[in-house]
Amino acid sequence: MKIAFHPKLLDCLPTYDRAQFGKDLAAGITVGVLALPLAMAFAIASGASPTAGIWTAIVAGFITSAFGGSRVQIGGPTGAFIPIVYGIVAMHGFANLMGATILAGIFLLAMGIARMGQLIRFIPVTVVIGFTNGIAVVIFLAQLKDFFGLQIDNLPAEFFARIKTLAANAHTVDLPTLALATACFVFLLSYNRLAQRFALLRRAPGPLVVLIVGTLVAFVFDLPVETIGSRFNGIPQELPAFGLPSLSVHDFGKLISPAITIALLGAIESLLSARVADSQIDDRHDPNQELIAQGLANIAAPLFGGFAATGAIARTTTNVKTGGRTPIAGIIHALVLLGIVLVAAPLASYVPLATLSAIVMVVAVNMGEWHEFLELRRFSYNYRIILLVTFFVTVVFDLTIAVELGMVLASLFFIYRMSELTRIERLPLAEEAEEPQFLYPDGTMRVAAWQLFGSLFFGAVNKLEELLDPREGHPEVVILDMARLIQLDTTGLEGLENLLDKLKKRGCTLLVSGLNSQPGSLLFRSGFIDHLGDENVCPDLSAALQRAYVLLPSLIGGSDEDYL
Repeated sequence: MKIAFHPKLLDCLPTYDRAQFGKDLAAGITVGVLALPLAMAFAIASGASPTAGIWTAIVAGFITSAFGGSRVQIGGPTGAFIPIVYGIVAMHGFANLMGATILAGIFLLAMGIARMGQLIRFIPVTVVIGFTNGIAVVIFLAQLKDFFGLQIDNLPAEFFARIKTLAANAHTVDLPTLALATACFVFLLSYNRLAQRFALLRRAPGPLVVLIVGTLVAFVFDLPVETIGSRFNGIPQELPAFGLPSLSVHDFGKLISPAITIALLGAIESLLSARVADSQIDDRHDPNQELIAQGLANIAAPLFGGFAATGAIARTTTNVKTGGRTPIAGIIHALVLLGIVLVAAPLASYVPLATLSAIVMVVAVNMGEWHEFLELRRFSYNYRIILLVTFFVTVVFDLTIAVELGMVLASLFFIYRMSELTRIERLPLAEEAEEPQFLYPDGTMRVAAWQLFGSLFFGAVNKLEELLDPREGHPEVVILDMARLIQLDTTGLEGLENLLDKLKKRGCTLLVSGLNSQPGSLLFRSGFIDHLGDENVCPDLSAALQRAYVLLPSLIGGSDEDYL
């Protein structure tokens, strides 16, 4: 198999000019500044250090843009990964998280090489909405500790244990922390409306403004709140140590399941983000190249102390809105982050965790498609079940289980709907009923014609049993008109073979007519036609009736024993 490796950057460079560089430069700086508070906030919410979040954004952001399949995709840590990463850190530790991320990167790389990018699009929108809204709720709940300043050493990852721990420590709320977090939350939530009234706010991303203002308020008024410096001893103003995380063979076995989860979510979110960006810039991304880039990004980020990354919808949209149209903007965004770390890292020590928790909470509120819950009454019962079950299982149990259960339910409901569309109807033979040769002396038909509609597959093959119902009489010739049968699978083929054998035992001849390409190809390749007889395959229903006329001996003048 030939491996296709063609980053979008190669398509952009031949026509790249100074004017586009100016737009990409402005967009890259804006997105780089926006990415700083989000990277730190997502990392802390995930149970990692803010340094890990920043280096994830730098390394993954650079690789996603340099080798990706989208012109404007921005890579880095995202809110969707928070519950997954937090659970892995809580159960296995940060070193194993880096190992799981590398393994996930290998899976993503393999998916891209195997050209599986299009398959991700087969995930139903109900499952996507269900787990997206569920993730938003999980993220929101995870921030309550820092938002209220609760005195909790380790917040459990499991839902019921987390709720119990939060309730048991509700009395430890810290009022200065709560006041600062609430002010930041309300300000950021209403930032877009304020930006419409004040032109100055339109020039700066909301999370950055809230980060600066919240930090200044805490510093000037000397608020007794926890900061990055007090919890993490600040951010090192240097390059991280390069190397593989220390893992044992025993650890490797435990990380396969978390790695699959990271890879699956990373693939889904990055390709969804790229599709959104396509509609904004009237372009088309390469899903397989995007998966390859995400795989490389997740392999490389842990080598610099980072963790899981994917395409970030919010930062990608900001990149588009500020003029970014080539991967150069994403590369500049990564370099801007690198410059901030090497120059202004000491200032991060003063950032209050309450401010970062407020930023993450607003991200959770905005990422959820809450209006879908209000619209549920307009959709089918099956749609509601899939969405609500996926949402509930994501919140209460696990994202991987939720997606798997959602896919199973969606598949089962699809099979049921397809089986309902498959019909087998008896055709009235009005003109032939006047032919004496087609009738028994008692007036019942010696020929029965049935028409198949839709798809004869494993979910609908039981409908063939109608042809053997004693109430349908005992014809000597049964015609199956397949002119409207568009698909046949191996289970449907087996059903036809069983039908043929049972009809032969009754002394009945089976004729088929109007074969379409796919069903006909399978029937010929399987040997079914050899068993049936080439002479019993007719081009249409009219020809099948003529064949039946030839097959039926005349009963005129015969006794009852001749046809009973």
